[in-house]
Amino acid sequence: ADHADHADHADHADHADHADHADHADHADHADHADVLRVLADQTGWHAVAGPTIDTPARRYGNAVLTRWPITETRTLDLSFGSREPRGALDVDILHRGEPIRIVATHLGLSLRERRAQIAQLLAAFDRPTLPVILAGDINEWLLWGRALRMLTAHFRAAPAPATFPSRRPLLALDRIWMHPAARLLSVRAYRDGHARVASDHLPLVAEILAADATAPAPVSAAASVVTAAGTAAHSA
Repeated sequence: ADHADHADHADHADHADHADHADHADHADHADHADVLRVLADQTGWHAVAGPTIDTPARRYGNAVLTRWPITETRTLDLSFGSREPRGALDVDILHRGEPIRIVATHLGLSLRERRAQIAQLLAAFDRPTLPVILAGDINEWLLWGRALRMLTAHFRAAPAPATFPSRRPLLALDRIWMHPAARLLSVRAYRDGHARVASDHLPLVAEILAADATAPAPVSAAASVVTAAGTAAHSA
């Protein structure tokens, strides 16, 4: 069975097969800002893919995926809504021990109408029903029984949702991980160790996912908001 290990800011894997780590982060080189994605890639030696939603001389911000597994395809989805802050999703296919897995990292908007439109657009993009999909992100949904969450639950089925925000005293489950097929998502927990409470105002999430070739759980971790500049992270082993 796959076994995962947990990184400092998040997460996990055949005795530590770290799969991927999806992230919302500032990945820009600025005089007073570190390129978060580049630092993570350099420190881990993993493959990094950026999906910026804001890309200006002053700031480059958005989603990212960091994975130790081969990346076979990447796509970006523009989820911007009217004049509100640009939003998007980074859609990456990895090859985990011969099995293709789709990883989608996103960071949704703050208004109800915005989130509903973004979720509808996201779900419409899941056009390959036979491909395993992990969706991880800062969903920003405060309402437990809100329409936005019901739309996602109807597609993926209910999943554990530990509180992640605010990180010092978590009360709200703003960050989520779902998987299709749902039976392979074995557990989801908030990561509270080390510097997790001070690295971001959101706690990371760690998910345990059953690998296709495993008879036991393959820890897969997903970190949401691994650093202050980050928004959401997903990591699959």
